[in-house]
Amino acid sequence: MSITWNDFSKIEMRCGTIIEANDFPNAKKAAYQLKIDFGTFGIKQSSAQITHHYSKQELIGKQIIAVVNFPSKQIANFFSECLVLGVYDENNQVILLRTDKLTVNGQLIG
Repeated sequence: MSITWNDFSKIEMRCGTIIEANDFPNAKKAAYQLKIDFGTFGIKQSSAQITHHYSKQELIGKQIIAVVNFPSKQIANFFSECLVLGVYDENNQVILLRTDKLTVNGQLIG
């Protein structure tokens, strides 16, 4: 399915830094609850199924890319406010998408 440039331009992807990672025992699939600092765009929370490749401790301080203009989505007893982006490996486990150089939190991806 093709999309137009106008469709793509509606997706707001921004860079942010994970400042907190906690277990999410109520999730159906193994996941973490994350708090992500998007600079002037604020701190948002997200649920991410990234437990296979990442420990909670190693996530703190990682700069990631997320879609920030989705409406909040309730997952069990938690409200996810953004979608952390990743790529699936050969075992269908998520590897985070990241920049190769640090940038200012909240920078727009284009």
